[in-house]
Amino acid sequence: MKIGFIGAGNMGGALATAAAKAVGGDSLLIADANAEKCAALATEIGATAADNAAVAAGCDYIFLGVKPQMMQDMLADLKPHLSGKPVLITMAAGLSIAVIREWAGDCPVIRIMPNTPVAVGEGMILYAAHESVTAAQKAAFTDMMAAAGRLDEIPERLIDAGSCVSGCGPAFAYLFIEALADGGVECGLPRAQALDYAAQTVLGAAEMVLQTRRHPGDLKDAVCSPGGTTIAGVHALEAGGFRSLAMDAVTAAYDRTLELKK
Repeated sequence: MKIGFIGAGNMGGALATAAAKAVGGDSLLIADANAEKCAALATEIGATAADNAAVAAGCDYIFLGVKPQMMQDMLADLKPHLSGKPVLITMAAGLSIAVIREWAGDCPVIRIMPNTPVAVGEGMILYAAHESVTAAQKAAFTDMMAAAGRLDEIPERLIDAGSCVSGCGPAFAYLFIEALADGGVECGLPRAQALDYAAQTVLGAAEMVLQTRRHPGDLKDAVCSPGGTTIAGVHALEAGGFRSLAMDAVTAAYDRTLELKK
């Protein structure tokens, strides 16, 4: 099985690195307009640097990591080389499976929405697969992405909403971590320690939700002693509209997504 990556930017490079961990770099071909960047990544993960045509002709799975506005022209160039009907894995925002198949021919297509924590193996990858993708192909895809983090298959109609939580969410979480650390600095903590404490605390809280499957409100209640310090802090967050603002951030991102698709 050969896996190709066209586009070795931050996300494409992170996914290629994850795939190399899962299946070995010798199974990977990488192509990018920046030949120097492509060669450096290939050397780092033990893959082979190639061009788009070589990836299209020689790979069973091809990750398309180019910008949406470049996709149609790029697929037009690739189409003559896709005779083997490889599985195309697109991460281009706003481009549906139907559009990719229209531009590339009748190849099986998996549409994914990964987030930036795939770079450290703690990502969230939402994906939807066309009916032409076989169960074996889908299993191979999830196996090669296992080192990137968690994967979840959802209907394509929900991908935009899901990506506004998992795709945009890291930025919102970084703001919260920074704000927690700023509060610690205001109370006298050194900056480096405040950041470490804030980041580890958010990481640990997230793991509590994922591993215990308890409702976040229940876990919050378990930390809030009657008349204690935590409930005073929760009161301050609620007075500022914390939960409402977080919901607004997701819906604002979703509204913007719909605008960009027009």
